[in-house]
Amino acid sequence: MERQFRYMAATLDFVAELFVYALEAYLAAGLLFAAVFVLRVQRLDSDAQGSGIVFRFLVAPGVAVLWPLFLSRWLRHSTEPPLEKNLHRLAANKS
Repeated sequence: MERQFRYMAATLDFVAELFVYALEAYLAAGLLFAAVFVLRVQRLDSDAQGSGIVFRFLVAPGVAVLWPLFLSRWLRHSTEPPLEKNLHRLAANKS
């Protein structure tokens, strides 16, 4: 019985370490992407044009966490955010 607990504890330790390593890799990739993205954000988004260094520092943590979303948008060459589709906007477009 004690042998099973040791095996189970070792397995859980391995899974926990694997999860931490994956999280570290994700955040490292995010920080690298954010550094590049923040330097080019003014060319990618018309609303960001004319913004200063403070804006870049403010958006960097969000870009680092949500980097897959920003990367997909960047690869699609989408320069403007998509229009939201809610009931109010759909009703306004009908009339």
